[in-house]
Amino acid sequence: MKKLPNDHNLETIIVRIAGRVQGVGFRAATVRQAHLTGVRGWVRNLDDGSVEALLQGTPDRIDRLLAWLRAGPPAARVVEVTHEESHTERRFDRFEQI
Repeated sequence: MKKLPNDHNLETIIVRIAGRVQGVGFRAATVRQAHLTGVRGWVRNLDDGSVEALLQGTPDRIDRLLAWLRAGPPAARVVEVTHEESHTERRFDRFEQI
């Protein structure tokens, strides 16, 4: 991770996706979609059955990935997607499953 330059046009958000999102390839599909949209960060399963992701990118790229997360891969059944801004001075180099 690198420190963000002062003149960045990046935003960072934490997203929580609830529904049938574990055991259906949600994280792997999210990694692929993030690479396609140019978003960086990470995605992981939570103990309560939901999925959490940190997204970092330009607002338009994050919006595209958020739109995809609302549906997810074909086997998923997304019930709710919530997100909030995350304040960080870190810049992620890639998007990965953790």
